[in-house]
Amino acid sequence: MKLNLTRPLVVFDLETTGLNITHDRIVEICMLKVYPNADEELRTYRINPTIPIPKVVSEIHGIYDADVADKPSFKQLAPEIYQFLQQCDFGGFNSNKFDFPLLVEEFYRAGVEFDIDNRKFVDAQRIFHVKEPRNLSAAYKFYCDQTLENAHSAEADALATWAIIKAQIEKYSDIPQEMKGLHEFSGQNHFVDLAGRFVYNEKKEAVFNFGKHKGKPLTQVLQQEPSYYSWMMDGDFPRQTKQVLTRIRLSLMNK
Repeated sequence: MKLNLTRPLVVFDLETTGLNITHDRIVEICMLKVYPNADEELRTYRINPTIPIPKVVSEIHGIYDADVADKPSFKQLAPEIYQFLQQCDFGGFNSNKFDFPLLVEEFYRAGVEFDIDNRKFVDAQRIFHVKEPRNLSAAYKFYCDQTLENAHSAEADALATWAIIKAQIEKYSDIPQEMKGLHEFSGQNHFVDLAGRFVYNEKKEAVFNFGKHKGKPLTQVLQQEPSYYSWMMDGDFPRQTKQVLTRIRLSLMNK
């Protein structure tokens, strides 16, 4: 079996200054673009995050401030990366919860509105945790029978992730063989925003997934407590989350 692609799939991995989607920055990105005809195109960029990389983080991925001091910022690279990602679906390892939300946040910081509508996402970690709960290195050993060398290098991790996705498609006959099904299998179709602050309920309504209004429809809260919108817009939430909330608020105002 093989994954049936109708448009390019970009399997990517990030190395960052930390794990906070709102505040942390990308220091390395690798993007493996897989075309429907099985051709592959690999791009890896070191990026100046414009903020210090904590020593404890550098000791994990091996990228220090001096290594990226003369590299372009994400804002400088944003147009090139944006163009490379056009009309593509996405794959990664834990990408739905961290890598992709952080990437979109970087685009917003660079002044580029990255449209995620009609994109499909496959998260190899989600499939792995459902089928064989472990981590990336264990997944690579389990599915590919190889030891992952140079773990925490964006390029090594991205290449290993693509190898894992291909092996998962080959191994499990009961998982989808196309992006729409894998997008749903990866769990992303339940999220209204990338950070998971809003989710769809059984009625397919967008509801809050946190705080005092958890489980309540966004439209209901925006109508009954308009100040909650201002609180979120002033709060420490990802830009993409705020954009989703704003879009729903505008749709209410235009009715």
